[in-house]
Amino acid sequence: MRRALLVLALVGAAAAAAFLLTRSHRHAPPAFVATRPAAPRLRPAAPIPGYLLIADRGNDRMLLVDGAKHILWRYPRAGQRTAMPFRFDDDTFFGPRGDRIISNQEDQHTIQVISFPGGRVLWRYGHVNEKGSAPGYLDTPDDAYLLRSGLISVADAYNCRVIFIDPKTHRIVNAYGTATRCVHDPPRSFGAVNGATPLPDDGTLVSEINGSWVDDIGPNGKLRWAVQAPVRYPSDPQLLSPNRILLADYSHPGAAVIMNRAGHVVWRYAPRSGPGELNHPSLATRIAPDLIAINDDYRDRVVLVSIRTRKIVWQYGHTDRPGTAPGFLNTPDGLDVLSPAAASRNRAVKRLLLAAQRARG
Repeated sequence: MRRALLVLALVGAAAAAAFLLTRSHRHAPPAFVATRPAAPRLRPAAPIPGYLLIADRGNDRMLLVDGAKHILWRYPRAGQRTAMPFRFDDDTFFGPRGDRIISNQEDQHTIQVISFPGGRVLWRYGHVNEKGSAPGYLDTPDDAYLLRSGLISVADAYNCRVIFIDPKTHRIVNAYGTATRCVHDPPRSFGAVNGATPLPDDGTLVSEINGSWVDDIGPNGKLRWAVQAPVRYPSDPQLLSPNRILLADYSHPGAAVIMNRAGHVVWRYAPRSGPGELNHPSLATRIAPDLIAINDDYRDRVVLVSIRTRKIVWQYGHTDRPGTAPGFLNTPDGLDVLSPAAASRNRAVKRLLLAAQRARG
């Protein structure tokens, strides 16, 4: 009997120990697992959903600014000796990978591709201060783009054509229109062309000064539709949806207009006087669902306008006060937005923008 009790006591003690051990493990803190710190993320200042590139034409420079109006990058840098003159930069756009910028210099009759953020001339076309229509020459180039295909397109304004250049050979491999005939008959001929925007399906949206025409040329080079825009001077049409086109009216007072393919206005921003009035706006582009960015050239500013309220909600530049100091512009004539996703794909660009982000806290 005594032995049986002893055995029962030992079994009970073992069970109690097992229970306590299990309980202690159940409530023990989890084992430490080493994790990498999260990679720093780009957080652009509102209201711009990224970083705004401005062609500051009257100051012969490009600026990259954020929503807090900090200058993050410029070309050329102060005191920089460039490989090619950079005068009268009319438009500026990032390439598909965000690591280079294309700029057309209208009155200089040239196009340049600049590395970003390195600021080196990678490619050029045209003859400085010499206009012409022979191979290698341009006449007031407008809206040059780096296309996904690797080609470069440009509205060769007063040669009345849109040309596509192979950057490796410097040869024109395709063209709409011709320098010998400046009449509206797309795609065989156009009037003076001041816009040639690439479309998502590799077509081209063309604006003609004479007659206020907007023409949609398909990727096969055939005309899909043409309409006379309800503005005096159509500039740089942008496709918002299959039946919505945004364009600027390069006039005074100027306007930003959304129209359909029949030429009917569905939205317009066009104050006739006061702080909101536009003076020769050259480009309007939607940068967020409710925001349109506008180059207000002759008022020396870039403005963001709310589609819903038709009010200016942000601007860079001092109205009617040209200058070179931080916060000032002189006849800005082009813009583009670099998204955080595109910036993050390039290590050098991301480092540049993160350093600026840390500096502003």
